[in-house]
Amino acid sequence: MPEVQGLLGFGRPSRGIAPYAERSDPRGNAVDLWLERRLGWLEARAPLLRRRLLRRADQVMALEPEFRALSDDALRAAAQALRPRLLARRRGDVEALVRAFAAVREASDRVLGKRHYKVQVMGALGLYEGRMVEMATGEGKTLTATPAAVVAALAGDPVHVVTVNDYLAARDAEETRPLYGFFGLTVGVIDSDMDPEQRRDAYRCDITYVSNANLTFDYLRDRIALKARRGQARHRALALTRGGAGQPLMLRGLAFAIVDEADSVFVDEARTPLILSTTADDPEAAQLYADALALARSLTEPADFRIDRMNRQVELTEAGKRRLTERARAARLSGLWAIRLAREELARQALSALHLFESGREYVVREGKVQIVDEFTGRIMPDRSWQGGLHQMIEAREAVEVTGRKETLARITYQRFFRRYMRLSGMTGTGMELAAEFRDTFDLTTVRIPRHRPLKTRQLGATFVRDEPAKWQAVAERVAALHGAGRPVLIGTRSVEASQRCAAVLEARGLPHEVLNATQDRAEAEIVAEAGRRGAITVATNIAGRGTDIIPGADVLALGGLHVILTEFHESARIDRQLFGRTGRQGNPGSTEAIVALSDELFTRFTPWLRRLALRVPVRPVLWALRARAQGRAEAEHALTRREQTALDRQLERALAFSGPTE
Repeated sequence: MPEVQGLLGFGRPSRGIAPYAERSDPRGNAVDLWLERRLGWLEARAPLLRRRLLRRADQVMALEPEFRALSDDALRAAAQALRPRLLARRRGDVEALVRAFAAVREASDRVLGKRHYKVQVMGALGLYEGRMVEMATGEGKTLTATPAAVVAALAGDPVHVVTVNDYLAARDAEETRPLYGFFGLTVGVIDSDMDPEQRRDAYRCDITYVSNANLTFDYLRDRIALKARRGQARHRALALTRGGAGQPLMLRGLAFAIVDEADSVFVDEARTPLILSTTADDPEAAQLYADALALARSLTEPADFRIDRMNRQVELTEAGKRRLTERARAARLSGLWAIRLAREELARQALSALHLFESGREYVVREGKVQIVDEFTGRIMPDRSWQGGLHQMIEAREAVEVTGRKETLARITYQRFFRRYMRLSGMTGTGMELAAEFRDTFDLTTVRIPRHRPLKTRQLGATFVRDEPAKWQAVAERVAALHGAGRPVLIGTRSVEASQRCAAVLEARGLPHEVLNATQDRAEAEIVAEAGRRGAITVATNIAGRGTDIIPGADVLALGGLHVILTEFHESARIDRQLFGRTGRQGNPGSTEAIVALSDELFTRFTPWLRRLALRVPVRPVLWALRARAQGRAEAEHALTRREQTALDRQLERALAFSGPTE
């Protein structure tokens, strides 16, 4: 099908809505990719794009008196009258776009009680054009997405509003549903517990709210159903001619996506491919993993193995390989144990399970199952598992039922998946520093939207203490003082285990508190609702980072607002800023500080030599250099991993282009 210019001539090219609309993977040479990277950096800083968005936002705002004078029925009729022009996708029909946005803005005020600010209109225009929109935390990104979603849906595009988890997808859909309903648009929500037919019903809606993981796995299921990239119409025809055989598709294609917290989806979670697998029946697996753990426990570090904690890898020494062979023979182990490569791989996985993975940090044991905790969101990922037998090894270590070995059905990375959208846009509070990567990988230009109100948050800096016990005592003393003054406090931790340790210290001090982590996430809405009240103390993992809106009352704002304490720096400073962004939202007062230990994993893993210097010479320049260097090394390592993953994706696509799809 020939390509036509994007909606109303803006943003990315679109082929219209094909039977299964998606974009083929772009391929470019090294020079093209280098130029794209430089162009992204320049375009993001050019004032022209922001001036144009501001000019069109002014045009939308100027229509407020006209649309306010309309009755509800007349307002709906005005929007419907624009539909043929939106469907026509005429290049340069700015008037239709401006009037449609003005109609959505007026309807939002009537049904939600929220009228979009000018900066939110600018952000929505950027999303509709297919941009990466950087808006400060607390500026109302949920509401910002609505004009772009409504107008795209009126233009006939199935719209996916993508969030980082099921909770936010359900919350945002429920909050905005009345606005979409005003225009006769249907809204679907995808939840991890839905059966296939419920998912299809949700994707058939005009606008679907869904987490990035659910969306990508549903796409992989469609790729399996489509086999060799057949279109949906051909797939249906084949099903009919075969007497109903064939699996119905989940999605209606990849037309338009608005990705919230895009830096998390496109960057933080992009290092690991998503793999759709099936469980193989392997009755002897449990004993195999138990034997591997027993042998691994008999090996000693560093004589038999070495651990690279920075890269999270385990390597056997030559002495360790010999000892492993001797002990396997002594235990009369056969089968895979007789094969050198298999024997050593089993030992490495067992050593990794014993030394690199901890309950309460990388995973939790819940309802008799080992469940992975997302390091970026702090949430459980119940349907995810580690590869290569590692997950089963950890199950054996935790003495729970060992699941069957996983066999891969399909795999894809977020980089490759989201590049396939006909039109892609994103929102983030921390996007400008990633502008070149967004341009290089996703062909997205980043635009920074100004704040509606100036920031009033007081940043109190960081306190460095020697070790973890000293850190929790310092946190408890600070919390006690703030609690006595009536201010609510949010304490951010990096793991379930750390949140439990913090809670134990607060309990010992008699400080009433709530804990929000991967093991206690069912009451999330209630805990968040209470976290802004006078004197509230909330201990939370990264669950409370992205998308969490803690609303302090007027009495709390008079006292200085919510106070946020970060207890461990993350590998990316962006995630630190996301936690700090829970306070001072919409121009309200608030304050932030960090209380961290020199024994924290970030420092011991990435800058051990500088950490030793800081222990001997704990002066502020050294301490701040420690943080900057550690986070810089971590982010550089992760960026390299993502570039390698993207390059591998492109190589695979080129290498397999003649033999069919790679999923």
